[in-house]
Amino acid sequence: MTKMAKKLPKTPKPKKIPMRTSLATGTSFPKRELLRITYTKEGEISIDPTGRAHGRGGYIGLTIEEAKAAKAKKVFNRAFSAEISTDFYDEVIAYVTKEVGRRALEEVVYSAESAPDYD
Repeated sequence: MTKMAKKLPKTPKPKKIPMRTSLATGTSFPKRELLRITYTKEGEISIDPTGRAHGRGGYIGLTIEEAKAAKAKKVFNRAFSAEISTDFYDEVIAYVTKEVGRRALEEVVYSAESAPDYD
């Protein structure tokens, strides 16, 4: 009689989460929690919410504090070796503020128990 080894079912490997470093603070975050800013060869700078635009990319955290720190340190000037206007930094702060508010609304849970009773 031969002994047969039991084959255990394969467990799926955990999915690797890509990490990126914020230019404003130098801390690492999962890529989805960051905002990507792109700089093209033509010298155009833009906010890249999808993370797929062409050009060199730099990341900052999606918090208002990080956006303000990026403006104070002028991190995109240094990262892209170009002169970036303060208007663009203000645009980034406005975008981050809107995005933080949108994400906060996604986390709100409404239930029938918390609804007002109109009877």
